[in-house]
Amino acid sequence: MPFGVGNGLGWTPVSSLEVIVSRPPSLFDRDAPRPLADRLRPREIAEVVGQDHLVAAEAPLGRMIASGHLASIILWGPPGCGKTTLARLLAQACTLAFEPLSAVFSGVADLRRVFSEARNRRESGQGTLLFVDEIHRFNRAQQDGFLPWVEDGTVILVGATTENPSFELNAALLSRCQVLVLRRLDDPALDTLLSRAEGVLGRPLPLSEAARVTLKAMADGDGRFLLNMAEALADLPASPCLDPEALGKVIQRRAPHYDKDREGHFNLISAVHKSLRASDTDAALYWTARMLDAGEDPAYLLRRLTRFAVEDIGLADPDALRHAIAAWEAYDRLGSPEGDLAITNLVLYLGTAPKSNAAYTAHKAARQAARQSGSLMPPLTILNAPTRLMQDLGYGKGYTYDHDAPDAFSGQNCFPEGMARQRFYDPPERGFEREVRRRLAWWDRRRQERSPGPGPTTTEKQS
Repeated sequence: MPFGVGNGLGWTPVSSLEVIVSRPPSLFDRDAPRPLADRLRPREIAEVVGQDHLVAAEAPLGRMIASGHLASIILWGPPGCGKTTLARLLAQACTLAFEPLSAVFSGVADLRRVFSEARNRRESGQGTLLFVDEIHRFNRAQQDGFLPWVEDGTVILVGATTENPSFELNAALLSRCQVLVLRRLDDPALDTLLSRAEGVLGRPLPLSEAARVTLKAMADGDGRFLLNMAEALADLPASPCLDPEALGKVIQRRAPHYDKDREGHFNLISAVHKSLRASDTDAALYWTARMLDAGEDPAYLLRRLTRFAVEDIGLADPDALRHAIAAWEAYDRLGSPEGDLAITNLVLYLGTAPKSNAAYTAHKAARQAARQSGSLMPPLTILNAPTRLMQDLGYGKGYTYDHDAPDAFSGQNCFPEGMARQRFYDPPERGFEREVRRRLAWWDRRRQERSPGPGPTTTEKQS
């Protein structure tokens, strides 16, 4: 049970865990059982997986380590991506004293102690890396308290957060720190962790190749959760190997132990989304039922299902979005348990609908082209000319009104001058998008006939 200590400014809560951790280590500590995730914690930067964009030689942290000069940083990333480990390794690589604090348990007295000790170390020529986990949990005034110590270099601040720093941290603190985004661990990184786990355990995990893929999917980029699951699987006999279905049963029995930190929440919503994407409607119903039975907020689930309708179905079935909004409104009016059936109906509709991410891909491609092309002006032909000056400058000159053409299609090019035509949207031969693809091909042919110029793009040729 937590208790407190006086600090002259009030009563500061201290967790019993902190007291245990801070006491001198016992001679028997090395023989005490340690979780697999702790045993596999990297001992040097080169062992960190999944964050090459930060730790590679030419990456931000790689350059800091090579120069021996570490700036104050905020590590922003999902659970289990290695924020705490990375902070420890940075202190080790730059020969700094490592002072870890948790914003959940620490108070004014803890901060004063750290700053005082850091000032004393500085006088003797040693720097201090102050690592603050869950830094977003400090209030605005507490965050301001870091500023003078960070500004004069008494401490190098490394804060870790799972929340968007733009919303949760003071602008003054952000201006003194570089925000580095850690990525959820991808499949190669998770493969590396599994291989290391099997090396420590001394034998392969009892998983088929398909079950191994399922295990990584369930981890959803969380390395710590992956290793926790691997440790649980290590207690099973070497044979028979589990297939995905058997793996689901094993993890299902252990899932309540993982829900305390909401890892189960993210794994289950990932299972819902990926089951729908795979048109595995029954699996999607099962994972949805698991979430509702666990007390998940239906509004969160409905929001995710609406996202699925626009991201993974799109125009392959334009009714998918309408069904999603209708189910959301129906639940708002009915509530639970009657409204749960609206969610079930939506899952059934989304699971059995044709799938397409063509709109999602087109959105990303168009955004990338917009960033790369800068501020190119639209062709003067398609601009309005409400003033005489604009008319004299050629605004709207030569514009062809599409409805005047017999087929309501002028064929004029609306891309900026100096920018080649690009095909962002490439609908597949599925669902309603089969018809959309036929229309695009028709317009491509007419455009070539009526506006001779550069040849069609590769995608246009395929159409």
